[in-house]
Amino acid sequence: MKYVIGIGGVTNGGKTTLTNRLIKSLPNCCVVHQDDFFKKPDQIEVGEDGFRQWDVITALDMDAMVNTIRGWSENPVKFAHSHGVNVSPSTEVADPDQQIHILIVEGFLLYNYKPLMDVYNKSYYISIPYEECKRRRSTRQYTVPDPPGLFEGHVWPMYLKHRNEMVESGLDIAYLDGLKSEEGIYSQVYEDIQNTLLNRL
Repeated sequence: MKYVIGIGGVTNGGKTTLTNRLIKSLPNCCVVHQDDFFKKPDQIEVGEDGFRQWDVITALDMDAMVNTIRGWSENPVKFAHSHGVNVSPSTEVADPDQQIHILIVEGFLLYNYKPLMDVYNKSYYISIPYEECKRRRSTRQYTVPDPPGLFEGHVWPMYLKHRNEMVESGLDIAYLDGLKSEEGIYSQVYEDIQNTLLNRL
């Protein structure tokens, strides 16, 4: 059984922290990070707001991301081995339909790209308020540092725009409060996934 989990949300909301905890506790679990598919800085357009457009879908090589997810779907065991994930020995001898292989797709624009809309078996989205998001973002060190005004002038407005589009899409998304403790968010999601998997077996 193949099961794809989306962990989406606002920048610095806790997506990667949650993903890293889930990877350690879920069986045969691989991950695809959307941030790994950013184009090179010189390929990022400058928008009308005067900022390089990092927080839009065209800043990402989404074709490559889709192909990576497709590669996992076609052969999750091979994908796991190539990404250094140990597959439980029993999964290679058990009934293939009963084997559990999990892929977590983590990123800030997971639910705004139509070719991926039908990929997820379960979709989560972490939100935090403006001031907390700005505070967390200011403590992060990025490869390309944020120029002054980027958060207010581009990052947050794009977040609101994409979130509205996502809500209007009608996708079944479980919303998470990013102000809860890391343990609280993890426990909520882990229990939900476990219950869903048990119901599917």
